[in-house]
Amino acid sequence: MRAGDLGDLSDPTGDSAILEWIDGKLQIHHGRDHRVMTNDPPYDEQLALVDYWKGVDPREFLPGTARAPDRFIRAGTYIDMAEQSDDPRIAAASVFSVVRNASVPYGISIPGAPNLSTTRWRVVADQKSLNYYVESAVSPNTFWVDLTKLDFSEGAPVRKLDLGLDMAEVQSGEVSGDFVGSVPFLFEPAD
Repeated sequence: MRAGDLGDLSDPTGDSAILEWIDGKLQIHHGRDHRVMTNDPPYDEQLALVDYWKGVDPREFLPGTARAPDRFIRAGTYIDMAEQSDDPRIAAASVFSVVRNASVPYGISIPGAPNLSTTRWRVVADQKSLNYYVESAVSPNTFWVDLTKLDFSEGAPVRKLDLGLDMAEVQSGEVSGDFVGSVPFLFEPAD
């Protein structure tokens, strides 16, 4: 088993990249086809799963466990089937429905499988309307930040939204006005 960490980047045109560190080396999977990922197995193995499942009608059967490979297949299948819309609310709802379906249910963990644990939060970043939607597993509400209402200019004061321990603070609706002044995060030097 190779150790790996994943990260996902995308832009408003739909271009995306999956960044993966395996054994300390960066691998980049770049292109419009790289739209979903899970933490495990390594991304090239996840892509091989897609070929295996191409022969199965997704309206009749999809893998349904909480294991990462099954969640990867469900997310990739449903993101292609979900409603596409220019309406930011419909688009966010569509993506959230896919992400929820690929989430690990609250309280689920499997002994000996450290990469399988409860999904604590879900986010959807709408890069066209610049809204950042957040949903905590322990909150009844989805909230969002209208990024156009925040000051990202050089020298602007540092602000944060306090979500509490394990995101227990209940937020609702658009919350850009709820950010408060904060001390900047201090980065530790690399060894």
